[in-house]
Amino acid sequence: MADGVVTRAIRVKSPVGTLTLRAVPEGLQAIEFGAGRTSRSAPESRAADRILADACRQLGEYFAGRRRKFSLPLVIAGTPFERSVWEALRAIPYGRTVSYGQLAAALGRPGAARAVGRATGSNPLPIVIPCHRVVGSRGELTGFGGGLSAKQRLLELEGVVLL
Repeated sequence: MADGVVTRAIRVKSPVGTLTLRAVPEGLQAIEFGAGRTSRSAPESRAADRILADACRQLGEYFAGRRRKFSLPLVIAGTPFERSVWEALRAIPYGRTVSYGQLAAALGRPGAARAVGRATGSNPLPIVIPCHRVVGSRGELTGFGGGLSAKQRLLELEGVVLL
């Protein structure tokens, strides 16, 4: 608990491994690959617990192929540029991919592919903010916080066939 904010966390098993979800009463804050530290000792927060339960339900629907977009309250901190990249990521349709260069051009910053890559890599909510839909300039898999096998699995789940 920092600055009086109660953060709750739970672990969820998924087709791409264990995920740790973090929430505050106002919304979902993070999705981390792996079994991160949970907040069992954090004071009770029914609002955060409801958000975590809803996030688990929506992720389950996504992994079952019944959900294409997430509708969760999100609480994320980032620079204005990072936030613009994350919003652009949310606009990439299910089952589609774009390159870092295409994403930079869509943001009106055609020379900023590397900066877009850094912002994509600092996305605190992978899957919900679908950074797995960004690929290299030739359509190849590139870095992903959950590992390339998780990225490939997420794309396959969405029906994306990579070259």
